[in-house]
Amino acid sequence: MKTIKDYFKKDQFAAHNNIELVDAADGRARARMTLQPHHLNALGTVQGGALFTLADFCFAAACNSHGTVAVAIDANITFMKGIATGTLHAEAREIAKNFKLGSYAVEVRSDAGELIAQFQGLAYRKKDALPFIKAPA
Repeated sequence: MKTIKDYFKKDQFAAHNNIELVDAADGRARARMTLQPHHLNALGTVQGGALFTLADFCFAAACNSHGTVAVAIDANITFMKGIATGTLHAEAREIAKNFKLGSYAVEVRSDAGELIAQFQGLAYRKKDALPFIKAPA
């Protein structure tokens, strides 16, 4: 049986950016991104778009972890500290969920545990099951 982790392996943009989904279940997710030269901006620190991509991917895994399709309708990020090397770790947690909406917070941290960015996302929850979920009989 396919899992949410298998499903998110199809995300070509995340794969291109060296992002790996560590786990996802019950409104939570963890992902990581090992930094490479293509993640850096002209100042030599991680480009904001790379940080957003990691956080957004982790958010997507968390809000889809319930088995129904969920898509972002609002997202924002606050950059706390610059970083240039190592691996970044994102952790998403569900703040609130109802039939139509889900609110999520994501923290992006360095290998040393330093807070690099905070992300908030709001997801619209569709009625459709994810493609790998078997429909109830």
